[in-house]
Formats: sequence, C-alpha cells, structure tokens
Amino acid sequence: MAFEIRRIVSGHNAQGKSIFIMDGKVATPAGRRSASGTSVVELWQTDSAPADNSGDKDPTDHPFRLPPPEKGSVFRVVEYPPDSQRFAKMDAAGWGKEAAGQGYQRTGADARHAGFHKTDTIDYAIVIEGEIVALMDEGEKLMKTGDVLIQRGTNHAWANRTDKPARVAFILIDAKPVP
Repeated sequence: MAFEIRRIVSGHNAQGKSIFIMDGKVATPAGRRSASGTSVVELWQTDSAPADNSGDKDPTDHPFRLPPPEKGSVFRVVEYPPDSQRFAKMDAAGWGKEAAGQGYQRTGADARHAGFHKTDTIDYAIVIEGEIVALMDEGEKLMKTGDVLIQRGTNHAWANRTDKPARVAFILIDAKPVP
C-alpha cells in the first residue's frame, strides 16, 4: 500500500538566514514499491561526510538503491505488509536466488525468511507503527512502536507476522565492511 509523509526541510537564504525550503507530502513513487508490496518513501540522502548543507535540490530524486552512497547516508520510511501477503506476491513475481538486483538473497525453501540481506552500513531502525520482527542469522527480536534497533552491517531480515502493515524509519550510514 502506498503512503505519504509530510517532509519539512530547512535551509538558508541568500543572506544566510534560516528558512524552510520544502514542505509537502512525499509519497511512495512507483519505482520504490517492490513486487512484494513493500513501500519505501525516501526522505533525504547525503553524498558525503561531513554532509553538505548548501543548496536546495531534493537529493532523493533518483532511482531506488538499497545502500546509501559511499560516505553518505539515506533516511527512509518502509512500510512492510504482513508476510502472508508479502510472500504470496514474491512468489507470484518469480523471486529466485536474487530479487530484482536489490541485494536480497532467497536461499531456498528452507530459509528462515526470504528477505535476508546485508549492507555495508550502520542502520538506525525505529518502529513508528505496528510491530515487526528483526531476524539475525541466530535469534530474533519482536519490535513494537517506539523500539529502536542499531543494525551494524549484519545479515538480517524483517518479518511482519501480524495482519496489519508495519512502518519502520531507517537511517542508513555508509560503513566499513565487517571482515
């Protein structure tokens, strides 16, 4: 299901005074909705560290990619449909060993979850609506609204075992690969 978020962005005018440069709804574009029904709203992206706070261009106007740019960050909200719906759509879309080039690995019928993936990032995940299960290679944790996970470049997946969508805000920051 597509959704909208109001995004307000500050900036600077020609005299260096603080101003609001953006205020409006940001919705899930068609290109950011997967075959599984998962929807993504990109809110901001940086291309360097330290970040460049000059200019007023929308840095999210680009094709979707899971990790942030090298030495950059990305801020997004993801809406996960219930796994019962998500897996049915994944199977109908013909997910094989690699899913649409997005870095997701489907490791076979005996896999714990088809969404296992890994990025060279540190991620801050905040549940903003519903509940979701964070899965690691070993272990899992139920996360409810307000819970936070610091995900440090580990292989992981997200399972929504409820009958309602779950929304999670993510901040992904480029990181060195784990040896």
